[in-house]
Order: sequence, then C-alpha cells, then structure tokens
Amino acid sequence: EAEPSEFLYHGTVAKFLDNIKKEGLQKMSRQHVHLSKDKETAVKVGSRRGAAEILIVRSGEMFKDGFKFYLSENDVWLTDEVPFRYIQF
Repeated sequence: EAEPSEFLYHGTVAKFLDNIKKEGLQKMSRQHVHLSKDKETAVKVGSRRGAAEILIVRSGEMFKDGFKFYLSENDVWLTDEVPFRYIQF
C-alpha cells in the first residue's frame, strides 16, 4: 500500500470511453485497475489496442477521500476502482 502522486494516468481506446463515463474505471476481469505514473507509459499501454486515449486520474484526491492504492514491483499503480468524478478526459 502506498500514497500516490497527485495525478496518475490510464491509457485506453475510444471504444471504452462511453462506458468509462458511465461507470468510471472498473477492474473488470483483473484484480485491480492499472494506472501509470506518467503519460508516456499510459500511451504505450493504451496503444496496444489502437489509438491511445489518455485519462488523468486525480489520485491524490482519491487517496484523501479514503481510496487505497498499491504500487507493484514493476511500478504499476493499482486500485480497486476509479469513480468517474476523479477522471479528467
């Protein structure tokens, strides 16, 4: 468990944006939502499925509001969910 920086990033593709706007970021079949510490890494992750769309997550605000974050050994930030109100497009 760790305290994240003020902002983290999530790379995705356009076809998922409508769902994200309705439900936020959900872990779906994974154990956690995966977030990146910088935009460059998020672009690489999002580009695996097409043209990357980068979301900015207000992780510092989430942490202050009681959400837990974890930092993996390979520098991937993890959390259980990111409600829409913490996401900037």
